[in-house]
Amino acid sequence: MNKEKTVSGSPYVLPALPYKENALGATIPATTIAFHYGKHHQGYVDNLNKLVAGTELAGMSLEQIITQTAGKADKAAIFNNAAQIWNHNFYWQSMRPEGGGEPPASLLRMIESSFGSLDACKKELANAATTQFGSGWAWLVVDGNKLSVVKTANADLPLTKGLKPLLTIDVWEHAYYLEFQNRRADYVNAVLESLINWNFAAENLGAPHHAASTQDMHR
Repeated sequence: MNKEKTVSGSPYVLPALPYKENALGATIPATTIAFHYGKHHQGYVDNLNKLVAGTELAGMSLEQIITQTAGKADKAAIFNNAAQIWNHNFYWQSMRPEGGGEPPASLLRMIESSFGSLDACKKELANAATTQFGSGWAWLVVDGNKLSVVKTANADLPLTKGLKPLLTIDVWEHAYYLEFQNRRADYVNAVLESLINWNFAAENLGAPHHAASTQDMHR
């Protein structure tokens, strides 16, 4: 596991990955994670620290910053970087080595009642991920008393819509382009078949709405 990377003198840090950089195999190899996690994710952390330094937002949790800045044009840069940190924290945990398979029973029951079958749920996730125009995310969420699939553009996330996220798939090009180039569907299907972390989704299903397992990143 990687050691936590810090920005000297700053309150927000890049949390360690939940697995080794080479643990996700050929679908998301260490070369992609080195750029995606080590450069892009780290960049959002660095940017947020610079943007909130000396402001009333300094010291707030990521979720508080997201809530305070969502939809405010003059705070767009802060929102984008805070939300992208949160999204990436969630994305890394939404996958695991030797993932896929069948979800835990409690989650599977809710999937079947909401979508009809696990295959139907995976098809909706794949469709959302492949039809998101440009950069964005596909999410499995709790929507009232059922589960649903939503997609968001750029840095947006279900928290701004009052929805509780269970897992996500990143469809920004930097998430898959080194291996898959323009074949986004192949990347999405590989994640769903062999990496998706249904256990993480099940944990979030039973957790409070803020999903404590997403890591706050604040010291």
